[in-house]
Amino acid sequence: MIELPFFHGLPVGVLGLGSSGVAAARALQASGAEVWAWDDNEDARARAAERGLPLVDLQRCNWQEPTSLILSPGIPHSHPAPHPVVELAREAGAEVIGDVELLGRAQPDARYIGITGTNGKSTTTALLGHMLQLCNVDAQIGGNIGLPVLELAPAGNSGTYVLEMSSYQLELTFCITFDVAVLLNITPDHLERHGGFDGYVAAKKEIFRRQTSPRTAIVGLDDDTCRAIHDELAAAGDQRVIGISAEREVPGGVYVIDGVLYDELDGPRVATMDLHEIASLPGRHNWQNAAAAYAAGRACQVAGAPLTASIRSFSGLPHRQERVAAIEGVAYVNDSKATNPEAAAKALASYPTIYWIAGGRPKEGSLEPCLPHLDKVAEAFLIGEASEPFAAELEGKVALQRCGDLATALAAATVAARRDGKPNPVVLLSPAAASFDQFTSFEQRGEVFRRAVEAIPGEREEEAV
Repeated sequence: MIELPFFHGLPVGVLGLGSSGVAAARALQASGAEVWAWDDNEDARARAAERGLPLVDLQRCNWQEPTSLILSPGIPHSHPAPHPVVELAREAGAEVIGDVELLGRAQPDARYIGITGTNGKSTTTALLGHMLQLCNVDAQIGGNIGLPVLELAPAGNSGTYVLEMSSYQLELTFCITFDVAVLLNITPDHLERHGGFDGYVAAKKEIFRRQTSPRTAIVGLDDDTCRAIHDELAAAGDQRVIGISAEREVPGGVYVIDGVLYDELDGPRVATMDLHEIASLPGRHNWQNAAAAYAAGRACQVAGAPLTASIRSFSGLPHRQERVAAIEGVAYVNDSKATNPEAAAKALASYPTIYWIAGGRPKEGSLEPCLPHLDKVAEAFLIGEASEPFAAELEGKVALQRCGDLATALAAATVAARRDGKPNPVVLLSPAAASFDQFTSFEQRGEVFRRAVEAIPGEREEEAV
């Protein structure tokens, strides 16, 4: 646990008692702060009280006392409207910050690597942490993935924090200047929380705040928005800027052509490895993740050979194109973390014959990113609140069934995949929608899928698909 001695004896509000909020409250409590913990959800308050956290209704307290409000990233502080507690805190002059800000204040001498992007940041963060650890770098992973940051160990001046940073977290983190900052890609997402696409882009660019040489910015060049950001940073010349790509050559950068990872950081390009050989990183989007992680490792002064060796042992992330099993010739892939169409499109591009389970609570926008890949979809099986809007977009383009729930969809997809006799069939859960209509999280949705697949009778196969 991270100690926060600068709050000793002071009242501090904590709003939102999910995993990161509880971790912040516990760290503050252990550091001698007077914790005022609150959550709008009664069950969350009850669980916090059972863990010994003092509850104070932050909408009815005296905001002249606390100096700070520690806000969970899922709670709005600007758009579409600030939470009432945020307004009260600001009116009283209290700062509104997140738990990553507390980590930065408590561990100012550590090295910080921040990774953001609309898609791929979890895989890239996990991959980079894995690579650095195998290369004998004292690295810990946290942020929007894994442990809440205040449950990590102190790093001192010799350790590295590899942090997945959402746009919400970036807006609540002010003191950290990332030694290595990675921006993978930007496509429209969470627009209601940022007042539109421009606000979302501005939040993502916060990853580069105050960077100066020798700090490094690593930017994906496979979408127009990030290419413009790369060019803007390179023209300013404040920090080292490395371009990465999964589809084009990048002079002086790291890139993938036809699955081969090239390193051009030190002069003539060097072919380092064939990513087709890495079963845990299927598809072009994962090639971009690998290029970004490799470039970040090189920016940490690690040689290329041990980095590529460590990539080979990466097992992948749960719920992100996770191969659950192959049963009677049908592979089952859990991509529950694909909560928007852009993420689902990346999975659809990765397999030749797909029985696609999609749906949930739809986000803004359409399935348009998925449409170019429908030639690989043998049939779609729709679930949740998105069933009708998704059916309206897919009707006439691909065979589909309205299944209602995940269990029904999995059963129907299994029947179809076995019946059709097409080569290399994959039953793919890649919802292109949030989980909150039928599940508490994408993790729960993925676990339900995994358990249901494990219960399917038939001969299991060991070979990867």
